[in-house]
Amino acid sequence: MADTDDKITTAEPRQNVHVRFPDGRIFRGPIGTTLQAFVRQAFPQDAHSVVAALVNGEVRELTYAIEGDVQVTPLDLTTGDGMRIYQRSLCFLMVVAAQELFPEAHLMIDHSLTLNGLYCEVRERAPFNAEEIERLEARMRELVAEDAPIGKERIPLTQAIEMFRQQGYEDKVRLLRYRQKDYLVVYTLHGVRDYFYGYMVPSTGYLRHFALHWYPPGWILRFPRRHDPHQLPPFRDSPKLARVFRDYRRSLQVMGVEDVSTLNEATESCRMHEVVLINEALHEHEISQIAETVAARREVRLVLISGPSASGKTTTAKRLSVQLLAHGIHPLALGLDDYFLDRDKTPRDADGHYQFEDLAAVDLDLFNRQLLDLMAGRPTTLARYDFRAGQRVWGDTVQISPEHVIIVEGIHGLNPELVPHIPPESIFRVYVSCLTQLNIDHHNRVPTTDTRLLRRIVRDARSRGYSAQQTIRQWEFVRQGEERNIFPYQENADVMFNSALAYELAVLKPFVEPLLREIEPDTLEYAEAKRLLRFLEWFLPYGTDKVPNNSILREFVGGSVLEDFEPWRRGVCHPAVTRWE
Repeated sequence: MADTDDKITTAEPRQNVHVRFPDGRIFRGPIGTTLQAFVRQAFPQDAHSVVAALVNGEVRELTYAIEGDVQVTPLDLTTGDGMRIYQRSLCFLMVVAAQELFPEAHLMIDHSLTLNGLYCEVRERAPFNAEEIERLEARMRELVAEDAPIGKERIPLTQAIEMFRQQGYEDKVRLLRYRQKDYLVVYTLHGVRDYFYGYMVPSTGYLRHFALHWYPPGWILRFPRRHDPHQLPPFRDSPKLARVFRDYRRSLQVMGVEDVSTLNEATESCRMHEVVLINEALHEHEISQIAETVAARREVRLVLISGPSASGKTTTAKRLSVQLLAHGIHPLALGLDDYFLDRDKTPRDADGHYQFEDLAAVDLDLFNRQLLDLMAGRPTTLARYDFRAGQRVWGDTVQISPEHVIIVEGIHGLNPELVPHIPPESIFRVYVSCLTQLNIDHHNRVPTTDTRLLRRIVRDARSRGYSAQQTIRQWEFVRQGEERNIFPYQENADVMFNSALAYELAVLKPFVEPLLREIEPDTLEYAEAKRLLRFLEWFLPYGTDKVPNNSILREFVGGSVLEDFEPWRRGVCHPAVTRWE
């Protein structure tokens, strides 16, 4: 103890801080130096690629002043937080450019068009024409070349409300009624002040990669993808997806719910029960229409259902089965996972990890052969997969009638290579996705990905015993699989079913908030949990007692009447199916 005490001496207050980066390098600078200065010193050749950083596990803007020794992990456009900051800053750049050119116009950043960008429209005037979109993009590029600073200020909530009222932003005025703090942080650029949910880049010079694509009656704000952040991907038109969003907007109008503030007003006024009933009726109508289409096409023998994680595919398949039974059509369900190759034949990536989500992991020959046998009315011993052993085993031998339709749910359902030997006229493809369009306000979207992640966190905790931290940790790998195997094929669908529910985040909030709060600081998932918790603050909670027991939402929160409804699985419970033990 004496030896240790002898080593302690007095010291002068330090005038500098140390910033340690993941590669072990340490930089020293004066107290109060911005994070941006350290990043530029550490990455002089690629400074504009880093748009923010994790500072001791917390997401910070590059304008953040460093007051003590810290661990810093740069966030560039290949990260989720980095891409969100880039997109948000691009939106602000576009809003400012539009206000300078067309001061009478109010921009609405409406929804995402997968693989292409953000669909936008203009209010309070006629839609922009092609020449006006060109002028808007040109002005945005001028602001980027100027490298104009993006400022940030904290103002009293009452002042913010009055400011937005004078600007005519009634959506923000309504929203701020539900603000739980007495202040608001707003961003400024060229004298334009606006609220955006989340962080920004420090100046417009960071926003080099974008384009505007005229898409009447609006346009698409295009930006890079995370896997290739320095160039725009080729434009791929998605007319079916765009039509689904247009239909959903009309549905929101029918429900009288335009954004989060009007949803909260429905909760406060006890009108939410009406919103729930209308939304569920619209879902049931869509599923009924799909069943009617299948019934009208008597040549259809195979229904393939695909969509990203937590889209409600299982409940959709069961509700579709009920509707088909009502039309006298008997569903026979097959699981695509039962056609995995044996483990020793499963492809691996460069690191040796099994690639279960790749089409090459499926025994396509067996799958197609059994489909043809079933459709021809031949007795067929169905494949089953023993996941513990990693090997195929064999299940029931069945024979179905011409009144049967085979339903297969799986991520490859929209990929034509899944069923190359099945006659095209016999196939009907359904794309299911949670295509959220209920935004915070006209400039702040509710990303579809966030809704699906919250759904999955609740379901994983309830039915699989996973923590929110585990679900968030795996989410990036899930997203990568979707971008490879699902999104490129979504326009192959015969019909798209939007499983989003306008009211669902109000219901999910009480379930997911405690799960997110369990995540400990100093973990990679903590920053994501904080972001989601801040986002959920805008929503008033709503209980589950008015949620119908066959709702898609019940797949995630529990209590679904369809959970044990499986007389249609493989058809073995229906007298029209012959079964051999």
